[in-house]
Amino acid sequence: MTIKIYHNPACGTSRNVLAIIRHAGLEPTVIEYLKTPPSKDELKQLVAAMGITVRELLREKGTPYAELGLADPTFSDDRLLDFIGQHPILMNRPVVETPLGTKLCRPSEEVFELLPVGKLPPFTKEDGEVIVDSGARRA
Repeated sequence: MTIKIYHNPACGTSRNVLAIIRHAGLEPTVIEYLKTPPSKDELKQLVAAMGITVRELLREKGTPYAELGLADPTFSDDRLLDFIGQHPILMNRPVVETPLGTKLCRPSEEVFELLPVGKLPPFTKEDGEVIVDSGARRA
């Protein structure tokens, strides 16, 4: 069973998602996308698999989003993907791929529906918040 997480170890949400996956007894392939950015084709595939727009994959906070003028609606998806390729920090994270689907897992508890395991015991995030798995999974 292949599980991938596009991970930024400096991001608390990304660290929590990785910990939740491991809490489920699963060991994902961890792709530190700032060190090993996905190709343009891989980004297109991720966006399609998530059923989101390229704009929904963009991260504004802590990135060159504003200085690059990426709020400009005239940028095509293709051009936005080029920007992500040039500045991987623009890719919102964490993105998780499992046999149940692909999703941008913000907030971190969004990952539960992608985990191909039964209902998990409560999980405590880094900040001390306890989250409860409803047991609902994608079909």
